[in-house]
Amino acid sequence: MSEHILAHLARADAVLAGVIRAVGPCGLEPQSDCHPFQSLAQAIAHQQLNRIAANTILGRLIDTCGRGAFPTPQMVLAASAASLRGAGFSLAKVAALRDLAEKTLAAVVPDAAALQQLSDEEIIARLTRVRGIGRWTVEMLLMFQLGRPDVLPVDDFGVRAGFRAAYGLARLPRPKALAAWGERWKPYRSTAAWYLWRALELKRAGTLPLPAERIRLPRVGKVRRTRRAQPAGAGRRAKRPRVAARAARARLRGGAASSAPPRRSDARTGSRRHRALRSRAPGSRR
Repeated sequence: MSEHILAHLARADAVLAGVIRAVGPCGLEPQSDCHPFQSLAQAIAHQQLNRIAANTILGRLIDTCGRGAFPTPQMVLAASAASLRGAGFSLAKVAALRDLAEKTLAAVVPDAAALQQLSDEEIIARLTRVRGIGRWTVEMLLMFQLGRPDVLPVDDFGVRAGFRAAYGLARLPRPKALAAWGERWKPYRSTAAWYLWRALELKRAGTLPLPAERIRLPRVGKVRRTRRAQPAGAGRRAKRPRVAARAARARLRGGAASSAPPRRSDARTGSRRHRALRSRAPGSRR
């Protein structure tokens, strides 16, 4: 790894500079000795499994389907679903593996030499057409096989957890906020991601240095709520249900009263009748 890459990252980010000093030289080296078909097939096998279980399944695939070598797309398509299931692939992974083989033969998944002629986003757009292959899987291929220098897998849990640990955050950063912060690492975001993975390892070992400074991530993707313009009289109409609700509560408190709202004229009439009776009563004042 070139020293000027580490110097660039250290100048751009004081916290990442501390992680770089604690970890030492970067060990991110691309492994371009296999066809993208093999890399993606291995990624399919590793989905939702630990490394030991996935390697066991791949070993069975090599023994049964590839006859001692990693199988070609033609071998995968010629193998029965039962044999692939017997190797340990689930039904969903069998479908994904076969779709990968078909799209490799159709040149949707080209060889490494052809991929090198495409941009990162072009590669992501093409390879995610394969069933079971998402953006994260292609980002791993870009970093570890094609050696692309400016890939930041913001959805990767290890990268997000490493960032939280290195920068002393209370919670995981949101992918969009991490992407915005990572703009300062361009054009070497792959190296920055590698050091964030190592930061998580240092955290677990208890050797992660304290952050050189406190940061605040940018707020990205939040929509401010604004009041909608209302036509004239809309406010009055909006209050009517509240008035009706208050009247209903008042009737309930008053017991078994009439369901009709009380009329003010009835109240005045009753008051006059009461005064007239008092005036005619014995001993009343004139």
